[in-house]
Amino acid sequence: MADQLKPLAPGVEDGCIPMPEEFGLKEPLADPRTAFPCSGGETQALMRLQHYFWDTNLVASYKETRNGLIGIDYSTKFAPWLALGCISPRYIYEQIRKYEKERTANQSTYWVIFELLWRDYFRFVALKYGTRIFSLKGLQDKEVPWKKDPKLFDAWKEGRTGVPFVDANMRELAATGFMSNRGRQNVASFLTKDLGLDWRMGAEWFEHLLVDYDVCSNYGNWLYSAGVGNDPRENRKFNMIKQGLDYDSNGDYVRLWVPEIQCIKGGEIHTLWALSNAALSQAGIALGETYPLPVVLAREWSRHINQKPNKRDHPPRGKKDPSHTPKQHKDRGVDFYFSRNKDVS
Repeated sequence: MADQLKPLAPGVEDGCIPMPEEFGLKEPLADPRTAFPCSGGETQALMRLQHYFWDTNLVASYKETRNGLIGIDYSTKFAPWLALGCISPRYIYEQIRKYEKERTANQSTYWVIFELLWRDYFRFVALKYGTRIFSLKGLQDKEVPWKKDPKLFDAWKEGRTGVPFVDANMRELAATGFMSNRGRQNVASFLTKDLGLDWRMGAEWFEHLLVDYDVCSNYGNWLYSAGVGNDPRENRKFNMIKQGLDYDSNGDYVRLWVPEIQCIKGGEIHTLWALSNAALSQAGIALGETYPLPVVLAREWSRHINQKPNKRDHPPRGKKDPSHTPKQHKDRGVDFYFSRNKDVS
């Protein structure tokens, strides 16, 4: 392959590359809390792969850390570079195979390949169904009484639902253009199953903000979350409170992105409305004033209110990334996604 591009055709002037300021745009502000403090381009992508594979061996523990929420190293973070064509999935695959041959091959190295397969799968889905991936009825031509409530949608997209785990994820997305895979599954389930809003509204909001936006993966995942895609099980729904306690058991992620409630200690931060007035007052919180009341209360949440997280699920003291993968979720793979016997509540 040539090291440089061929010159422009005779008579074609290269001109000047316009700067963002000429379009009235300002340089984006970098949020120090971001889980993706990276730059674009092939060089940066290759540096990230070198770091994640060869310098730190983080790929060998990917399966155990991939559901994290805080920091850059809980997952590969390859998606933005893949979406922009800065690195190819084939190159990543070949590097994984090389790593397996020279270092170690385990469930974690397989899991990265598994994620690449999911990415390819959604491309084949888009190729097969074409513009139907944008259809309200989805791939199943399924009638669902979706709502279009601007107030509810604004609360969701602005992180003002009164459900801290949802709000934290939505605020991270708005501030940084990035959100963890765990977060995406939960906020999508909340929009479609708890609020009953048109799933395309959520898909378009992700399209607007995601730094790793990819049309096939984005719409494929939203179809899946809405229950109108390829999932053979209907009414798949995430329990926001259980998910928050499972993956942010001490509430560190919520406190990072929802600072107005950071004085609440531990996992109780996920269920503010269940706390006593005295506890809220002591923390300087007035529900409905300094922080919203929940826009909805799902019945299944009550099972997990005042529940103490299992101490065995807590990360070791001093660990920088407080997120973890609960034991009951560690061995789920292809069988989980395509099994009819699923429980993600």
